[in-house]
Amino acid sequence: MLSILIYHRVLAIPDPLRPGEVDAAVFDTQMHHLSKNCEVIPLLEATTLLKQGKLPRRACCITFDDGYADNFTVALPILEKYRLSATVFIATAYLDGGKMFNDTVIDLIANTKEKSLDLRDIGLGDFVLDSDASRRDAIAALLAKLRYVPLQERETLTAQIRKLAGSEEMPIDTMLTTEQVKMLPGRGIEVGGHTDAHTILTTLGAEQSYAEIQRGKCRLEAIIEKPIRAFAYPNGFPNRDYADEHVRIVKELGFEVAVTTAAGIARRDSDIYQLPRFTPWDKGMLMWSARLVKNAWLRRPAAVI
Repeated sequence: MLSILIYHRVLAIPDPLRPGEVDAAVFDTQMHHLSKNCEVIPLLEATTLLKQGKLPRRACCITFDDGYADNFTVALPILEKYRLSATVFIATAYLDGGKMFNDTVIDLIANTKEKSLDLRDIGLGDFVLDSDASRRDAIAALLAKLRYVPLQERETLTAQIRKLAGSEEMPIDTMLTTEQVKMLPGRGIEVGGHTDAHTILTTLGAEQSYAEIQRGKCRLEAIIEKPIRAFAYPNGFPNRDYADEHVRIVKELGFEVAVTTAAGIARRDSDIYQLPRFTPWDKGMLMWSARLVKNAWLRRPAAVI
């Protein structure tokens, strides 16, 4: 059995508006625990051993989605400290100064000086912004409304939110640079595909999906000068964010393994192109460890469809 952990960001310090992201101190504690209690293996090697039935006990992989700069600046030194491998799945459209829509929305709400935000004229609701809790609620509601909106419409709506919120200029160093991506393989990190623009594949036609996945793969291969062999579906929940036709495209493009966000444990009979993963939400180590154990030994894989 194989536990595949999924992270996105590793923040230098806690951010009250990003409660789902670990910070450096929490991540360090988690990686120390893994180094002492699990056998952390690179994803491609682990999946080969999984299919051969040769995985060691408590086998585990560490993965990151999207391609955040703090994967390199914050997480990587901690991984190196404990001599742990990982895989970073990168959406290439945001390299070198780009920003994903969810981070744009979070930053707009974080930086606005307004205590309320009326977005009813653009169909997004009316929000109180007088506390961290109310801002988190606004962010959650906006992300839920915008996530499945077509890309161009979403960009238009995000621009309107920016105007109505009157937010200040935001940092543009959120995502990895090309130079950082180049350095990842030499520092023990596998690079995987995550499409180009992180578009949810079920919102696209078959040809668009193929092009979106292929663009990301080709750009990464040009950067690291190696084949890109692993893929992560954007958003990643089966039959909602991707479908059987996208699994076929991933195979056709030459990927050897693909991961989802469906919760569960990978077993020898799991679909190698739809491997489940485990999101380590708990910040306290007691609950985090207990959830990891439960995931590894008690839970059936939810991603085999």
